[in-house]
Amino acid sequence: MGSSVAEHAPAHRYAIITDSNVGPIYGSRALNSFSPGSAELLTFAAGEASKNRESWHRLTDNLLGLGFGRDTTVVAVGGGVVGDLAGFVAATFMRGVQFVQVPTSLLAMIDASIGGKTGVDTPVGKNLVGVFHNPAAVVVDPQTLATLPLNTLRTGFAEAIKHGAIADSGYFEFVKRELPLLLAPGSKAGDVLSRIIVRSIEIKAGIVVRDERERGLRKVLNFGHTIGHALESLSGYELAHGDAVAIGMALESAIAERAGIAEAGTSAAIRDALSTAGLPVDRPRAISGEGILESMRADKKARGGRIEYALPRCIGAMAGSDSGWAVTVDEDIVREVLT
Repeated sequence: MGSSVAEHAPAHRYAIITDSNVGPIYGSRALNSFSPGSAELLTFAAGEASKNRESWHRLTDNLLGLGFGRDTTVVAVGGGVVGDLAGFVAATFMRGVQFVQVPTSLLAMIDASIGGKTGVDTPVGKNLVGVFHNPAAVVVDPQTLATLPLNTLRTGFAEAIKHGAIADSGYFEFVKRELPLLLAPGSKAGDVLSRIIVRSIEIKAGIVVRDERERGLRKVLNFGHTIGHALESLSGYELAHGDAVAIGMALESAIAERAGIAEAGTSAAIRDALSTAGLPVDRPRAISGEGILESMRADKKARGGRIEYALPRCIGAMAGSDSGWAVTVDEDIVREVLT
């Protein structure tokens, strides 16, 4: 790993940031891949609840205390939380230093590590403080997925299903067809998994390169995330991101059909694919529909007090055009679906 990082983001010193789950598995290996004395390993408590301003404060103070300067490269080794937080540290430390993403979860490989979104959560909502800061490189090693619990791997398929739903109906059907094999205990479907990683990266990178700052087309990647982020926040981040997005896609596609935006059968196809992956599709009973609506009003995607959604027109295509990819829906329709 060290040689790849040094090739794409050479620096005087390297700060490897990871969490308490990934650190014991890959921390020493990552540290030893760099020249002796050139790297330090910094670790924070695993989980979305640690992706906050307090962790950012502690990590940046650690860097300062260790004498890191502007000639630093931050290396994020872990899942989406690690990438978001370490990227935000890199974006703000010394007004911005280089960083490299080394994702170790499926969700991070195919989604979170690509596109330069960094940030932290607040008590009001998810990712409300952040900045765009593109990594110098993303280093993906599918072998790291072998250490993931099955349920963690499962949540990553929510984003693969999303990529198919928004951009490629053939890919959507491919993912759905291969899911039973991919999720079978002791699965040997490494080639299939690699194909999914490559195609999802192609889809997301292809969208991001056309709209880096999310002023237009990139908004389609938010499918499932308006409701999903509200669910995460309201659950106190006990609901995994992939599970929340899965529920969000199921509900948002139902909203799209109810509003006459999506073709009939779109919602059923998405729910079927999510269920095949063993992902949830219904609102948790402990979280009310009104609570979700209230949380969404504080979402960074809301405009003029109105909630905006990225909604499908059919499997493989999203509603909208170059003049706008965010859709507002009558709140009564949303309330009906959330009830």
